[in-house]
Amino acid sequence: MATTDTRPKVRSAHRTAPRDRFDDIPHDLSRVGAHRGRARRGGGWVVFAWAALASGVLVAVGLFTLSRVDSRFQIDLPFGADSAASSAPSASAADKTPAITEPGSVDPAIADSLRISILNASPNDGTQDTLATQLKDAGWTVSGTANADERDTKKTTIYYSDKKYEGVAKGMAQIIGTGSITLSSAFPGAPITIVLGEDYTPAG
Repeated sequence: MATTDTRPKVRSAHRTAPRDRFDDIPHDLSRVGAHRGRARRGGGWVVFAWAALASGVLVAVGLFTLSRVDSRFQIDLPFGADSAASSAPSASAADKTPAITEPGSVDPAIADSLRISILNASPNDGTQDTLATQLKDAGWTVSGTANADERDTKKTTIYYSDKKYEGVAKGMAQIIGTGSITLSSAFPGAPITIVLGEDYTPAG
């Protein structure tokens, strides 16, 4: 006798979906997700160079602005229409100390302390005494004369120990007829020290 299946038929929950473009992805594709590209060689140096350039520009602009706001601080950028003029020393900044050739022209505040010493560093004997006599006759105070340890100096130099004696040092160079002046503490015993060289010729 045939048996009739009376159990309800259950439709399968799984059904075949239609194919689309995602079903066609190659199975051997090895890359999954997003990937960062390889960094370019030297890229870090380019960033550093730009940062350094920007920092330099900012510093230069800041200094230039400060020089315009505060007159005590002077700086000019190396470009612009007036760069050539600004690079030259101004007349106000130039040394205007006059040469003093007459003792009576010395500031009374420093006249009492003004002493002149003379060293003969030339191979010519007696030149220090000749110059000392010339200066004394003109009214200058000569504190002493001597031969230098070395007697082979070519050029005469007038040393002055303080800025306030610069005019006198210039005057000595004019009286002697030769020599350069130098601010120095090498001779603390006298405000003015004349080191005669071979270029000195005593006045006739």
